[in-house]
Amino acid sequence: MIRNRKVRLGAASRSALVVVGCMAVLGCQNQTQQQTTLLASHDYRLRHPIVVTEAPETLDLPIGRNTRRLSGPIVGTISSFGVDSREHGNGAVEILVPSGGANEAAVHSVTPQIRQALKQGGVYGSRISTRTYGVDDASADAPIRLSYPRMQATAGECGDWPKNIGGSPNRNADYENYGCATQANLAAIVANPSDLLTPRAVTPADQNRRAVVFEAYRKGEVSASDYVEGVGAEISED
Repeated sequence: MIRNRKVRLGAASRSALVVVGCMAVLGCQNQTQQQTTLLASHDYRLRHPIVVTEAPETLDLPIGRNTRRLSGPIVGTISSFGVDSREHGNGAVEILVPSGGANEAAVHSVTPQIRQALKQGGVYGSRISTRTYGVDDASADAPIRLSYPRMQATAGECGDWPKNIGGSPNRNADYENYGCATQANLAAIVANPSDLLTPRAVTPADQNRRAVVFEAYRKGEVSASDYVEGVGAEISED
C-alpha cells in the first residue's frame, strides 16, 4: 500500500509539473507575440517590409496603323531593352503582339524588325518568343509589349491613415504610414534587389599589388600609401 501510494503521488507530481510546464510555454508564447506586436508598432521596417519578388519588366511600343518600318530611336530603345534583359533578367524576352486591332497589318510588318533589334541587344533568337493577345476595340491601335522576368523589390502601397495621428498624444508609438515612403524609395533605387537578401561575394585580391606590398615588407620599407595632410580640404576665401 505504501509503495502504491508513492507511485500515485509521483504520478500526480509529474502531472502537476506537466501542467505547470504547459502553462509556462503558453505564457512565453503569448509574451513573445505581445513583444512582436509591440516591436512592429515601433519599427517601420516590420510594418512596411521590403519584399523581393520576380515581376515582369515591360516596354510598350505604340504602333500606328500606317507604320511599316521602325524609326531609329525606337530600334535603339528595343536594343537597350534587350541588353537590360541579359543584365537584370534571364536573357529571354517575350513579344506580346495584339490581335484584332486596327493596326494588325502594321504589327505583322514590324514584328520581325523588333526581333532583329533585340538580337542587336545581345538576345539570342532562341530566347525570343512571340505570343498574341486579343484586342476588344477593333478601331484601336494596340501597342506591342515586350516583357522579361526581373527581380524587383517592393514595399507595398503607402498612404494608409486608418487613425487620427493626433488623437492619442500619450501613445508612444509611430503612426501606421510612418516610414513607408523611405522603404518604398529604398526598394525603388536599389540597383540589384538580391543585395537586400544576401551580400555579394568578395572580389579576388589584386595579386600584383599584394606582391609589391609583400616585397616592401621583406625589405623593411614602408608598405602603406603616401598621405599628404590637407590635400583636398582647401577652403576658398572668396
